[in-house]
Amino acid sequence: MRLAFKMAIVAALTLAILIPLQLVRGVIHDRQQYREQAVRDIAAGFGGRQVLAGPVLVVPYEESTVDTVTGDDGSLRQVVRRKTGQWTFFPDTLSVDGDLKPDLRRRGLHQVRVYEWHGNEVAVFDAAVPAEPEGVQRRIGQPWLSVGIADVGGLDGAPQMLVNGAAVAVEQGLGHADGSGVHARLAAPAAGQRLRLDVRVGLRLRGTETFAMLPLGNRNDLRLRSAWPHPKFEGRSPQQDVGGGGFRARWQIASVANNAQRRYLQEPSLAPEARFSDAARAALERGMPWAAPGDAVSVSLVDPVDAYVQADRASKYGLLFVLLTFVGFFMFELIRQVRVHPIQYLLVGMAIAIFFLLLVSLSEHLAFGLSYLLASLACIGLIGFYLSAVLRGGLRGLGFAAMLGTLYAALYGLLLSEDNALALGSGLLFAILAAIMVATRRVDWYQLASREPDGGPR
Repeated sequence: MRLAFKMAIVAALTLAILIPLQLVRGVIHDRQQYREQAVRDIAAGFGGRQVLAGPVLVVPYEESTVDTVTGDDGSLRQVVRRKTGQWTFFPDTLSVDGDLKPDLRRRGLHQVRVYEWHGNEVAVFDAAVPAEPEGVQRRIGQPWLSVGIADVGGLDGAPQMLVNGAAVAVEQGLGHADGSGVHARLAAPAAGQRLRLDVRVGLRLRGTETFAMLPLGNRNDLRLRSAWPHPKFEGRSPQQDVGGGGFRARWQIASVANNAQRRYLQEPSLAPEARFSDAARAALERGMPWAAPGDAVSVSLVDPVDAYVQADRASKYGLLFVLLTFVGFFMFELIRQVRVHPIQYLLVGMAIAIFFLLLVSLSEHLAFGLSYLLASLACIGLIGFYLSAVLRGGLRGLGFAAMLGTLYAALYGLLLSEDNALALGSGLLFAILAAIMVATRRVDWYQLASREPDGGPR
């Protein structure tokens, strides 16, 4: 009964340490939101996360039909009915080619990755304006070419647009709907006319962290180059060449292989509230990372050693650290007959929890690897010094400190090997369990449970 009671106390203390661990994780998430606020502040003045869509050809029209109706008095009269609409034509071929020039901006403690995209779009249209149906009078309005840009505040200078080799004036807005972008007006065509257009657009666009493109052509050839060595591609995976000197990416996409045209017809706006799912909008409102609109291809300039992400991943192993330490105490208490008070369990568990708070606070000022080293040395040194008195022996305290050092080293290896974290973590747990089973294979637990530990705090 004494052994069972002690095990229950240790289990309760282990669960109690979950409270400070969760509080530490809450601090990490708060700091992540502060960084997202820094991203939003810089994006407001420099340019947000950009999405490029188009060019798209839009031809407006108005149709009039004359109907004969019978009045209340039985007389016949003619009524003219008018209907407005527009035809949207996507490019037969769309080629986008540009350089993404990365830079860093600082806001308080946070560094935010920004870029300037210098690129060109070439779109070829072969669109047939529908002929006027019999019995319908149709007036075709002035068409326009629209290029959607998520944040026009990021435009550096005025865009240049050539149509069949001739420069056209570029105006603000999409021209036909609420949304962010630019457009250029063209001469009104005749009914049944075929519009063959070679459109070239030159842009210099500033943005923050992520750049995305919508493949709105029937055939799309999208190319991107940058000196940033750590890209994260989302959407369709490109042909890519990534190295220490940067990356090159190319997407070749046919319209039959994605829904970008259909989605654009439903909602041409690139605003998050219009194009994102309910879950994505909710994530944006909570300050969570942004994602590109559906069917877009995008690249994010990521930090491979993001301090908050790494600290959050490390904190998920906090309960495992506490549990293994408490198991070591428990085994030492039973086998060596050294009594350890529950308050001493609790103090050591709190020291382990404080490690993660030290880690995130130091990593805001220092490199993550150095922060991890300093935080682990501080906590291991404190626990080793404390346990040399609790366990009544400097070598015993040093042994526990060495065990914790091994655990912290193993955790750092897990953080660096994200793709292999599950395999490495499972192997580590198996090795620890095997070591405990081998060390206690000849222990008579009934005899140990009947013995009363001597000395130590009561």
